Amino acid sequence: MPIRILLIYRYPLVFQALKALMEGEGFRVMGHEDNPDAVQFAQQFQPDIVIVDYEGPGAKGLDCVREILARNSATRIILLSRHTEEYRVREAIELGIRGYVLKTRTADELLRSIREVAEGRTYFSPEIAHIVAQIVLEPYTYGSSRRLSELTDRERQVVTLIAEGHSTKEVAARLGISVKTADCHRTRIMDKLNVHQTANLVRYAIRQGFVEA
Repeated sequence: MPIRILLIYRYPLVFQALKALMEGEGFRVMGHEDNPDAVQFAQQFQPDIVIVDYEGPGAKGLDCVREILARNSATRIILLSRHTEEYRVREAIELGIRGYVLKTRTADELLRSIREVAEGRTYFSPEIAHIVAQIVLEPYTYGSSRRLSELTDRERQVVTLIAEGHSTKEVAARLGISVKTADCHRTRIMDKLNVHQTANLVRYAIRQGFVEA
């Protein structure tokens, strides 16, 4: 099955060029220029990856990302941006994006980011690597070894799968448990770690070595 991509980009000519590039690599590309409608489109068709233009029309790119993740926190999003300012990168990562690719980079890097994110990893352009590293290494009030030791083996499995971008339904299927049980595990994990957003749970998992950064 080809990787299904929803591309949200404001400029038609650039959109067509990116679409042709990705389809040339065997990806299946859907598109949308209007961000509010794109949020509904993402929810309806559940693409494997959503690529969002930071400088989108109407609602800005991060607003679009926020809306998509609010409806499905497991959505894997790559942000295309020209910005390298720390506060912008930090805000995007805090929201829960899985990739941040600068528009000044080559087409090969965008393709690489798609493959990395599709495999459950993250990808960030080298120019912002120091910012990502700083965020990952920041001390956690809820990342203590004491709280980590409180997790059961099953809960550690659930943390890993959630951090890899799997939905509660997918976690249940992979572990051979009911969706209700998987949801209960998720709730208990967040209570134990004092984590209240999936993005923070992913950051915790990266710091503790559950998944690769």
